[in-house]
Amino acid sequence: MTIKTEIREGGPATSRSASRRSHGEGPFRFLSTGAGIVMLGIMAAIAVFLISEAIPALQANKGNFLTELTWDPNSSQVFGIGALAFGTVLSSALALVIATPIAVGVALFISHYAPRRLAGPLGYLIDLLAAVPSVIYGLWGVAFLVPLLREPSQWLNDTFGWFPLFAGEGAIGGKTMLAGGIVLAIMILPIIAAISREVFLQVPKMNEEAALALGATRWEMIRMAVLPFGRPGVISAAMLGLGRAMGETIAVALIFPATFGISVQILTPQGNSIAANIANGFGEAGDIGRGALIASGLVLFIITLLVNMAARMIINRRKEFMKADT
Repeated sequence: MTIKTEIREGGPATSRSASRRSHGEGPFRFLSTGAGIVMLGIMAAIAVFLISEAIPALQANKGNFLTELTWDPNSSQVFGIGALAFGTVLSSALALVIATPIAVGVALFISHYAPRRLAGPLGYLIDLLAAVPSVIYGLWGVAFLVPLLREPSQWLNDTFGWFPLFAGEGAIGGKTMLAGGIVLAIMILPIIAAISREVFLQVPKMNEEAALALGATRWEMIRMAVLPFGRPGVISAAMLGLGRAMGETIAVALIFPATFGISVQILTPQGNSIAANIANGFGEAGDIGRGALIASGLVLFIITLLVNMAARMIINRRKEFMKADT
């Protein structure tokens, strides 16, 4: 005796489920597309505002805006972005060089070395550092870090004065580019460490176990399996931190002595940045002066966009590491 079983495909339940999916996909696609358009609209609106407000001041400028080292838009109407842009890039790059290795080390310790009871509280502590207001870092830098760096700065100048970064004559220490870079490094370290930690935790366990099974030490496993997989994420975290450092205002305004010049010497009292100059001069600026400050903000806007675009290009070239678990 043979029993035939008929299996029906589809049915009311299946059609209702497909109908719900189709009804939900349309609104979600509309909302996600709208969010992307809104973001592009905001960026475009900011760019239009900066350009429109900067044009009158640029037309009244009697110097070369890109190369002039003087900043006097209110009286002589001569101003340039050269020194400010150089100081912004140098201080941010110095902060990135200091913060990135430490942040990656902290992230690896939390994700692969620390016991669970210690990893959790330490991770929360790192996240808490990112919530500290920038003015607190600036006050700490002026009151504690600047006096503390006087003797180490003098030692660096005496020992490594042949190197351009540590060269300098006369006054050594004080409100220097080194002090500003260290404060910025402390500010961006929690951001880089938190993102890197989450990236390292996403490494496929099979890759780690395979490396250990082949006889690799823990460090060799991290070097062969964890770092290649997490490199795009670390680059993204570093670029996010770099953007934060470039746009930081109050902390660097408290530390930098607001000089206008181009020098790679980080141990002498000099330095300034675009954001700090805007904070220091906007309240007392006239019409041309405010337009000049907005023009400098436009330059900072462009520099930040270029940095993010460069980071995206680097990440896209390393997409194969993100497919390590496939």
